[in-house]
Amino acid sequence: MSTTSQVRTNAVQTGTLYAILFAISSVHMLNDTMQAVVSALFPILQKSLELSYGQIGWIAFTLNMTSSVMQPLVGFISDKKPAPWMLPAGMGMSLIGMAGLAYAPSFWLVLLAVVFVGLGSAVFHPEGSRVVFFAAGGRRGLAQSIYQVGGNTGSSLAPLMTIFIFVPLGQRGAVWGTLLAGAAIIILLKVVPWYKKQLTLYGKPVKRAVNKVMNAEDKRERSVVAAALSILVLLVFARSWYVSGISTFYQFYVENSYGLSIRAAQVPIFLFMAAGVLGTFFGGVMADRIGRRKMILLSIGGSAPFALLLPHLALGWVYPIAFVLGFILMSGFSVTVVYAQELLPGKVGMASGLITGFAFGMGALGAVVLGKAAEVWGLANVMMYSSVLPLIGLLAILLPPDRRDDMPAKR
Repeated sequence: MSTTSQVRTNAVQTGTLYAILFAISSVHMLNDTMQAVVSALFPILQKSLELSYGQIGWIAFTLNMTSSVMQPLVGFISDKKPAPWMLPAGMGMSLIGMAGLAYAPSFWLVLLAVVFVGLGSAVFHPEGSRVVFFAAGGRRGLAQSIYQVGGNTGSSLAPLMTIFIFVPLGQRGAVWGTLLAGAAIIILLKVVPWYKKQLTLYGKPVKRAVNKVMNAEDKRERSVVAAALSILVLLVFARSWYVSGISTFYQFYVENSYGLSIRAAQVPIFLFMAAGVLGTFFGGVMADRIGRRKMILLSIGGSAPFALLLPHLALGWVYPIAFVLGFILMSGFSVTVVYAQELLPGKVGMASGLITGFAFGMGALGAVVLGKAAEVWGLANVMMYSSVLPLIGLLAILLPPDRRDDMPAKR
């Protein structure tokens, strides 16, 4: 067995611990449900506070950018000095954000509340990914998918919250989000002691051994890693901008183009996001079999034909195509994170924060740009032009082979 394999084996001696994986995945679901509260409020806030498409874009920008800017930084710091207490602390910040969002009387106070939600998510994600790393055993793709399924499930609830909570209750319904934060903190109080024990047993030895591996292979590896990360950044850019367009503005597009009500306009969004949950899980399972690179290519590049079709369909076809599109597009999300972690061994927090943080950041920028473009060129044109973004996913063919063959054999 290679030195790299020995290092990774030491980090996962306990095998795959599904109880921990499902616990941290459930917290991920609660965290991303709180973020989904913000997007679920978009149609309500647009009418109650008389917001423009551009202001809606700035709210999405604030949520995603506060998370994206902090995630790599938190990941970099936690790689050097992991801090389990950051997990419940992040949920505490989100709790404050939920309470503020429910009672914010103006656009600017909505932005302030959203900052707390975004920062809470930024603090949670890198440490959550490290918990997954320790609990994964040899099934990295499956473990990361279980974790990401939780998050995607939370995100997919936004349309349902709009239909069943915010249309009848209005903005004040966001106060129920504080219960989500409280539940997450309770679960984390069970996970944190186990996480501390893993850090004590495996954290420092793994880091020292990986540093030796990286020093020995440094000259050969750095250029390959830099090129691969650059391609991953482009892929995340394409996926994040497109998902931002669908999740933020497509509901307004179907209202205008098909004459749907606010409630009815949530259905295709929910189908897209719910299918993404399924795609995330099955993508991780498939990646453990066929490799990370192939799965990433199939995911983003394979979704391109359906994205190009979506703006031109009759209403009856929107629903099945939105479902298929969401399934394929999101099947590579968790795989991208695992691929980045394997490119940067020993830097789990930074790799996770870089990819997921950059995804949030690009989604934030995309929301602002698409919102402003919709005001200038019209929403229908923006939806049509953004449909070409998944074609950038074909660049995945340039990624170097992944390192799944170095991983311990699955049992």
